[in-house]
Amino acid sequence: MTLFEIIVLAIIQGITEFLPISSSAHLILPSELLGWTEQGLAFDVAVHVGSLLAVMIYFREDISRMLLAWLQTGFSRKQSDDSKLAWWVILATIPAVVVGFLAKDFIEHYAREALVIAITTIIFGLVLWYADVTGKLHKNIYQLNWKSALIIGLAQALALIPGTSRSGITMTAALMLGLDRQSSARFSFLLSIPVILGAGLLATLDLVKQDAAVDWQALFYGTVLSFVSAYACIYLFLSWISKIGMLPFVIYRLILGAVLLGFVFI
Repeated sequence: MTLFEIIVLAIIQGITEFLPISSSAHLILPSELLGWTEQGLAFDVAVHVGSLLAVMIYFREDISRMLLAWLQTGFSRKQSDDSKLAWWVILATIPAVVVGFLAKDFIEHYAREALVIAITTIIFGLVLWYADVTGKLHKNIYQLNWKSALIIGLAQALALIPGTSRSGITMTAALMLGLDRQSSARFSFLLSIPVILGAGLLATLDLVKQDAAVDWQALFYGTVLSFVSAYACIYLFLSWISKIGMLPFVIYRLILGAVLLGFVFI
């Protein structure tokens, strides 16, 4: 990859990992539409590390409270708000792990095409708009229960299909369940931590099995740029989402989907 491609792909990963517009779609598109070479496993690991560091540092206080509360209460019946939230993150992660394990090869072979991305981008963009308009938006993050967490987790499993958007579909489910926009986004971001960590570990294991040269400069740039762009994205998104709502992202998804359909059929 050229330095320009490294910069563009790293920033795309950092921004789109947490916006409801699909990071996987945007990382696939440069190779599909511009003829760029695939970024490869090593670079994929690097940008995921950058995104993971960004979300963990931003939510460091929340993570510390949740982890401490979870360790203190364990499986007892007396659970605090933070320990419950930790359990809900664990519970909501399970469906994606199971579906990812069972359907990974199928999705890799049949779902990573521009037409699939275009269709899912449009459909799930409209679903996000519907959830934002019709959701009651009156619950905060600590009012989640195990049923709501499981539903959000099942929705997250759909994000294995490129174009769906992991953050988009989890926020959609949370909004439909009555969470306010800020809480929907915060739970989605917390839920991203085990998912990104798991994906990064799997990619690392695959990378270890490969006997290929590693461009350490590209990995350094990829990690740093994805970290900076992801951190800025999280900060700005949480600052603005209660005011602007999901409509700007829905409009973007519809435009992107239409453009992709144009490339497919023209």
